[in-house]
Amino acid sequence: MAEVIRMPRMSDTMEEGVIVGWLKQVGDSLEPGDVLAEVETDKATMELESFQEGVLLYIGVKEGPVPVNGVLAVIGEEGEDYKPALAAADSAATTSSEPVKSEAPVAVETPQAEEPVVAVAANNNSRVKASPLAKKIAADAGLDLATINGSGDNGRIVKKDVESYINQPSAPTSTPAPAAKPVETNEPAVAPFVYGGNGQAAEEVPVSQMRKVIARRLGESKFSAPHFYLTIEVEMSKAMATRKQLNEISPTRISYNDLVVKSCAVALRQHPAINSSWLGDKIRINKEINVGVAVAVPDGLLVPVIRHADMKSLSQINVEVKALAGKAKEKRLQPDQMQGNTFTISNLGMFDIDEFTAIINPPDACIMAVGSIAEKPVVKDGELAVGNIMKLTLSCDHRVVDGASGAKFLKTVKSMLEDPIRLLV
Repeated sequence: MAEVIRMPRMSDTMEEGVIVGWLKQVGDSLEPGDVLAEVETDKATMELESFQEGVLLYIGVKEGPVPVNGVLAVIGEEGEDYKPALAAADSAATTSSEPVKSEAPVAVETPQAEEPVVAVAANNNSRVKASPLAKKIAADAGLDLATINGSGDNGRIVKKDVESYINQPSAPTSTPAPAAKPVETNEPAVAPFVYGGNGQAAEEVPVSQMRKVIARRLGESKFSAPHFYLTIEVEMSKAMATRKQLNEISPTRISYNDLVVKSCAVALRQHPAINSSWLGDKIRINKEINVGVAVAVPDGLLVPVIRHADMKSLSQINVEVKALAGKAKEKRLQPDQMQGNTFTISNLGMFDIDEFTAIINPPDACIMAVGSIAEKPVVKDGELAVGNIMKLTLSCDHRVVDGASGAKFLKTVKSMLEDPIRLLV
């Protein structure tokens, strides 16, 4: 019997997925575990696997966005009439607002290090690692994968590597293929210059899935949670000296951001009101301290989470932040690596930003914005001296946190950073 395949919900924020490309075509035979297509969500690129045997009878959307529970394809027996199943699926979608349950394939989100790797025999008899879609694009363009540098884990070749190679002015191919088929990509197409209402030239680009989710979630946060802001200055001279000493013995190079994460985690244990969430008719005081660290990526912002940050050493925090930030920039974070945050830190100090305010990252009650360290005149023991000042700004949800609670938390963080020995007790 023909089976309708629908777009599954792959994260709590997902409303639609974008079909990047199909690895199977209508008429192809399928086995359980075969990868049907690659799907881009707001957080990662995933593989849509088949969990049944049969023939791909119908593809609903070749490329582009599909809403959650939207029809993707139909799998059945060879020669079977799939139209009744398709009509029934359309009818069910229009008569019910509940998701239609089916034995449809699900998209499996796998980091590149764990994705099924297609090993391709290159001309030099070496083994080249590439994703299924990268292999298909390269084959269509007549390219030898051995000539392409991979940006994935362990040199794995992914879709963007092949597309970048093709877009080079003179990309050689493994065989003279003057009639090679053009490669269709799913990169946002930049429209020609258009003229807006004011008559000025402009460009229009499609909104990515990630940007849509950022716009929706932060809009909801800003306009539903009453924000207020508290700023404090921290004298970082001792922290700078301590960091220098630690890096002489630490297996990894400790950053100022690691000191901030650890200081906040320790302070959250002393100020549980800051480590809370607004649930409408009640406030949840979180017992775990899971610190989200905002990471800038090409399409916007992702927030990987350092779990039990108060129990981890500075070197452990450093290693984890670097690993998660790397995955975030490659859109390889697993859903559980971006969930469970109880507090968030956004650091723009590396961009020489002295001070800014951040929008609260739900379900947190607070987010802390970290500025750069700048030399400024300060008064020490009644005398003018040069200090190393860093500004911290705490954005608070006034439904959960009062001004005094936020101020006490910032005072504790300040004391930790101005005398880092406190982090060891």
